[in-house]
Amino acid sequence: MFLNKVFKQLRIASTSQTIRCYSQEYAPKPLRSLKAKSKRDSVQYYVDSCRVRVVAGNGGNGCISFLSAWGKEHAGPDGGDGGHGGHVIFQATHKVKSLNHCRSVIQAKHGEKGYNKDCCGKNADHIIVPVPLGTVVRSVDGKEMADLKEEGVMYVAARGGQGGRGNKFFLTDTQQAPSVAEIGATGESTSYTLTVLGMAAVGLVGFPNAGKSTLLRAVTRARPNVAPYPFTTLHPHIGMVPYDDYEQVAIADLPGLIPGSHKNYGLGIQFLQHVERCKGLVFVLDGTNDPDHQYSILEHEVTQYSSALARRPRAIVVNKVDLPEARQNYEKMRQKMEVIGVSAKTGHNLIELLMVIRDIYDRDLGDSVVIK
Repeated sequence: MFLNKVFKQLRIASTSQTIRCYSQEYAPKPLRSLKAKSKRDSVQYYVDSCRVRVVAGNGGNGCISFLSAWGKEHAGPDGGDGGHGGHVIFQATHKVKSLNHCRSVIQAKHGEKGYNKDCCGKNADHIIVPVPLGTVVRSVDGKEMADLKEEGVMYVAARGGQGGRGNKFFLTDTQQAPSVAEIGATGESTSYTLTVLGMAAVGLVGFPNAGKSTLLRAVTRARPNVAPYPFTTLHPHIGMVPYDDYEQVAIADLPGLIPGSHKNYGLGIQFLQHVERCKGLVFVLDGTNDPDHQYSILEHEVTQYSSALARRPRAIVVNKVDLPEARQNYEKMRQKMEVIGVSAKTGHNLIELLMVIRDIYDRDLGDSVVIK
C-alpha cells in the first residue's frame, strides 16, 4: 500500500510537470511586427522652413622648414603645403522629409597645417547636409540661390579655404633658401533660408477646431496635439497613409485659417504658405457651425492668396457627423455639392475619404479639374 501511494504521487508529479512544460512551450508570445511605442516626451514638429548659418573650414597654413640630412647640412627647404578646408554642401534626397535635423550653425572642419619633409596637411572632409526634394535655398535678402528638386542635386553653400603653400613651393634658381610660406585662406561664412516647397501630397485646410488634428490621428500614426481650444496646431504635422499597393501618401495637418488670412491677419500668410506646398487640398469643415459658410470663406481666402492654388484638386469633408446637428447640416450641404461626411472621433466613412485622397494623389499636377 505504501509503495502504491508513492508511485501514485510520482505519477501525478510527472504529469503536472509535463503539463507545465507543455503550457510554457505553447504560451502566447508577443507579435514580432508589433512596433514599440515611442518613449520620447517631446513632440516633433515638421520643420519646412529654417534659417541656417554655414561656416566653411579654413585652409591649413604652409610650413617653413629646412632639411638637414646626414652628410649634407643644408639640403634645402622641405616645408609642405597646408590642407584645404571643408565645404558645406546641401544635397537633395528622398530619404529625408523635413528640416528637423538642420542645426542653426553648420561648421565645417579646418584643413591641417603642413609639416616638414614635404608632408602636406590633410584636407578636411566636406559636410553634406541632406535636405528634402523641393528645397529652395535663398539668401538673406530673399534671392533664390538654388532649387534642389531632383535626386542627388548639390549646392555648395560655403566653400572651404585653400591651404597655404609651404616654403618648398617658393624654391627657385635664384632663391635657394626661401623663408616664407602662405597662411591658409579663410572659409566662406554666410546665412541662408531653407524652404521645402514639396511638403505633402494632401493638406488639411479648415478653421481652428474643425477636427483636422483628430482626423490626421485617425488615418495615420501621427500624433498632433488635440485640445478643445482654437489654434492648437501652430506647426504642420505630417502623417503617412499606406495603401494596399505599397504606395504611401503624405497628409499634412496645417494650422487653422481665419477670415482675412490673405491680408496677413494674425499669421495668415505664414499659414497659407503651408497650403501652397501641397498638391491637393482637403477642406475640413466643422459640421456643427454652418459648414457652408465656412467653405465659402476658406475658398475666398485661398483664391485671394493664389489663383493657381485655387485650381488644384480638392475635396470637401464635413466632420463631426456623429452629432445630430452636424448630420442635418451635412444633409443640407449635400444637396448643393458633393461632400463627404465623416466622423474623425468614431471613424465613420474614413475609407471613402482615403479613396478620394488617393484619387487626388494620382492626378496629374497640371490637371485643372476641381473635385467638389
